[in-house]
Amino acid sequence: MTRQQLEHVVRAAGAITDERKILVLGSQSILGAFPHPPDSLTVSREADVCPVNDPAKADLISGAIGEVSQFDSTFGYYAHGLPPTACPLPQGWEQRLVPFHNANTRGVTALCLAPLDLASSKLVAGRDKDKEFVAEMLRHQLIEEQSLKERIVLFEEAAQRRTALENLELVRARLAVLVKEANALREQIERREAAARISPAPQQRPTSNGPRMSM
Repeated sequence: MTRQQLEHVVRAAGAITDERKILVLGSQSILGAFPHPPDSLTVSREADVCPVNDPAKADLISGAIGEVSQFDSTFGYYAHGLPPTACPLPQGWEQRLVPFHNANTRGVTALCLAPLDLASSKLVAGRDKDKEFVAEMLRHQLIEEQSLKERIVLFEEAAQRRTALENLELVRARLAVLVKEANALREQIERREAAARISPAPQQRPTSNGPRMSM
């Protein structure tokens, strides 16, 4: 999902619920702080959203512009109405929301999770795709590991903090593999380029311009 597509979802969600502030949760909230993030972070077709002032209207959003709706089949992306109570979030997340609005949202303001809150939430959820998402955030230096650890401390429940830190260790291992693979690929390309520079150009065999004898 692109930033422009998220703006469309936010505009539609505001119109459906008659609300002017739409909370954006889940992976595509990254588009608040980073309008043009790496492609690996925008593969989802789904935006988790709900009205800030009336989360109970989330079901209206899923029913109107959710998966397999006419909206989905027309545009190729959709909204999932999701209240914040359904997500594990660190204390104080509301004060760190990243807002945006423009002509495309038509008077509706999107309020997106801060990147560190998004990453820490995903570490508590702990699905493979969540850990992969956090690894990509770290790999592209959108967040720092130490700051992420400090954000994890803000979860109220000890079990959530423990789960997040355990999954962060798995993410670190995954990140090490990604870096190793990237370095190996870069070295392979550099060797090929070096070999191409030092290899002599193939010599062409001389052609005869003399008369040919007919047989």
